[in-house]
Amino acid sequence: MTKLTSVIAMIGLMALATAGTAEAQDKTFGRVVQGQAAPLQNAMTQSQARRACSQEMRGARESKSSINQKMKICIDHKMQGN
Repeated sequence: MTKLTSVIAMIGLMALATAGTAEAQDKTFGRVVQGQAAPLQNAMTQSQARRACSQEMRGARESKSSINQKMKICIDHKMQGN
């Protein structure tokens, strides 16, 4: 009788343990899928990229429109992590 009771208790504990693990996996999967996109390596925010690009362009002797075009390209590259 005690052996039967302990077997039933053990089965109940194992069922709870596997259910808890499955629930934890569901929560983790939900966080991975639901959250924001993972940041790209070496990517900058727009303000960081603008600051870095303006430092690179400082002292350039080109027309303002040419510098503006190069700044846009530079900012896009830095925000993508290139």
